Amino acid sequence: MIRPRKMKQVKIVVLKKDFNTVLEFLGRREIIHLDTTKADENINSEESKELVRLKDLQDKIYFCAEYLEIPLPCEPYEKSTIHIKTDEDLIEKHYTAASLLKTKETDLKQEKKRIEETYTEAKAFSNLNLSFSQMNQLSYITLKIGYLDSNAQSEFKKQMGERAILIPLGKDEDNRVIAASSRKGRFALDSELKNFSFKEITIPEDFQGVPEELLNGIQKQIDLLNLELDDIFDEKDKLKDKIQIVLKRLASKLLISTAVEKIKSQCNSTSSVYFIIGWIPSDLISNISEEISVLTDGRTAIQTYNTNEVPETKKDPGRIPVLLKHSSFFRGFERVVFSYGTPLYGTIDPTPVVAIFFTLLFGIMFGDLGQGFVLFLLGFFASKHGIKSLNKKFGKYSMPLMAVGVASMIMGFLYGEFFTNEHLLITPTRAFTSALTGTPVDRIITIMPLAESGGSIIKLFYFFEFTISIGIILNSIGMVINIINHITLKEYDEAFFSKFGLCGLMLFWYAVFIAVRYILGGSFAWFDFIGLFIPVILIFFGPLIWRCIAREKPVLKHGLVTFIVEGFVEIIETVSSYISSSISFLRVGAFALSHAVLAYIVFRFTEELAHSSNGIAGTISSVFILIFGNLIIIVLEGLIVAIQIMRLQYYEFFSKFFTSTGVRFTPFRFKE
Repeated sequence: MIRPRKMKQVKIVVLKKDFNTVLEFLGRREIIHLDTTKADENINSEESKELVRLKDLQDKIYFCAEYLEIPLPCEPYEKSTIHIKTDEDLIEKHYTAASLLKTKETDLKQEKKRIEETYTEAKAFSNLNLSFSQMNQLSYITLKIGYLDSNAQSEFKKQMGERAILIPLGKDEDNRVIAASSRKGRFALDSELKNFSFKEITIPEDFQGVPEELLNGIQKQIDLLNLELDDIFDEKDKLKDKIQIVLKRLASKLLISTAVEKIKSQCNSTSSVYFIIGWIPSDLISNISEEISVLTDGRTAIQTYNTNEVPETKKDPGRIPVLLKHSSFFRGFERVVFSYGTPLYGTIDPTPVVAIFFTLLFGIMFGDLGQGFVLFLLGFFASKHGIKSLNKKFGKYSMPLMAVGVASMIMGFLYGEFFTNEHLLITPTRAFTSALTGTPVDRIITIMPLAESGGSIIKLFYFFEFTISIGIILNSIGMVINIINHITLKEYDEAFFSKFGLCGLMLFWYAVFIAVRYILGGSFAWFDFIGLFIPVILIFFGPLIWRCIAREKPVLKHGLVTFIVEGFVEIIETVSSYISSSISFLRVGAFALSHAVLAYIVFRFTEELAHSSNGIAGTISSVFILIFGNLIIIVLEGLIVAIQIMRLQYYEFFSKFFTSTGVRFTPFRFKE
C-alpha cells in the first residue's frame, strides 16, 4: 500500500490461430497493460482490410439501429464472444431488410411531399376568377389533362421521377389523368407525354378555376400514400420487435472483435506467430500463465522480465505503468491523486495520506452532526449496498462521501451542532463529558466565543494554531516523501540539498521548533543561529557540493555570478514557501468559522421567526427556513470546503514531491 504494485513485463508468443482466444481471455481478465509500440505504417495490409471489413459490418448494424430506433450497447455484454461467419450473414440479412424498408419509406414520403405541394398550389387557384388557360400560364406549374393508358402510367412515373406527377381522374378504367410539372420542366413533360401516346383534352376557353375533380383526385392520391406509409410503419415496428435483441447481441460481438483486431494490427508478428507485449502485476503472472497454457493446450510461450531487465525502462522509469492497491476506503480517494498526476513507479503512493487528511480537514471545516449524516446517507445510497441507479452514476464517490460524512458527524458532536441547532446536543454532550472527565460542559470545542456566555476569543486562536499544526505535519510528510522518492530514483542531490530535501526539512523543522519555543515563553538563543545557518548554507551551496561529490565538471556549471544569484533566489523561495504553505492552513480554521457563522445565522433566524410569529404559520415558516438554510449550507459549503481541501492537497502537499509523473496502469479491456 505504501508503494505501487510490483510489475513485470511479459512477452507472450502465441500462434496466429490462438491469438483471438488469448487476447479475448486477457481482455476479460483486465490484467495486462499492453505495450503496442508498432508504428501505424507497419500494419499488415491483411489486418487493415479486416478492420475495414469489421467497420463495414458495424456501419450496417448502426444503420439498422438508427432507422429502427434501437439503442445499441456502448460496451460488450458479459457473455459476448468474438463474432463468427454466421453472424455476418445475419447482419447482411437484417441490413438488407432495413435498407429496402427505408428506401420504400423514403420514396413514398418524397412522392407524398410532391403531391401535397401540387395540391396546395392547385387549391390556391381554385377560387381564382380566371380561365383555366390563363391560370395555367400564371401558376408555377404546367397542367396537362387527358387520356393515358393505364399500363403506361407506371412507366411514365418511373421515367419522369421527381420532375412530374401523374394524378388519375375519375375511375381507374377511365384512363383520364392530369399531369403536372414545374414551369421549367414543361418541355420535358410534353416530350414524354408524346412518347407515351397521351391524348390531351381541350379545356373550354370560358372554364374558370381548377376542376373539382382535379382536387379530389390529388386528395385521393394523398390518402392512398398515407395508407401505404401506415403499412410501412407497421412493418417497421414488426421488424424492430423481431431483430432488436439479435442486433444488440451482434453489436456487442463486433465491439469485442474490433478491439481484438485493433490490438492485433499493432502487435509484432511473423508468418506464424504474434508477440503480445505488456505489463502484468508480478504476483498474478503465475496464474495467468497457467490459464493461458490450459486455454491453448500448451501452444503458448510466456517470457517475463523484471523492470531493470527492460532497456527502455532503465532509461525512463516513467514508462512502467503504475497500479495502486488499496482497501475500499483508500481506493475512493485515488481519483484525487490521479487528477493531479500519476506517481512514478517505485515511489511512495500518497493516497493513504490524502485520504486521511482529506477526511480530517473536511470534518474540521464542515462540523455538523445532522449535515454530516446527510452526506453519509448520500454516500451510502451511492454505494453497492444502496440504490443501483445512483451506484451506477456516482458509485466511485460513495466511500469519500461516507468518510467525510462520518468525520463531519464526529466534529459536529464536538462542536455541539445538529442541523445548525445549538441546544439539542447539550444534554448528551454534558453526559459524555461528565462521564469522561467528571466536569460537564455544553460543548467540547468552541469555535464561536459568542455562542456561549463568557467565551473567550483565546479559544479561537487555539483553534487556528491547531489548524496550522496540521499544515506543518502535512508539509513535513510531503518533504519526507520527496526525500524517499529521490533516493529511490537515485537523484541524491535533490534528496539531500534541495529546498524540499533533507536540508530543507531540517530548516523547516528547526524553524517550527523556534516558533513553538517562543509561544511557550522562550526566546531566540545563540544556538538557533547555528541551527538555521547550517541548512541554509547547505541549500545555497548544495549544487556545488553535489557536483564535487559526483566529480562533475565544470563545478560552476553556469559561472560564479549565476551560481550566487540562483543560490540567493533559492533561499528566498525556500523561506517564503515554508511560511506560505504553513499559513495557508489558516483557511481551515477560517472556513470552519464561516461554517459556524452560517449555522448560527440560520439557527437564530429560525428561532426568532418561531417566537415572533404565532400559531401554525410561524411554525411552518421556521421549519421552511431551517430546511432551506441547511440545504444551502450542505450544497454551498460542502462544495467550497471540498475545493479548498483539494487546493491544499495540490499546492501544499503534492507540490513537495510530484516533480514528475508516471503512466497509469490501463489494462486492455472490453468495457469502457
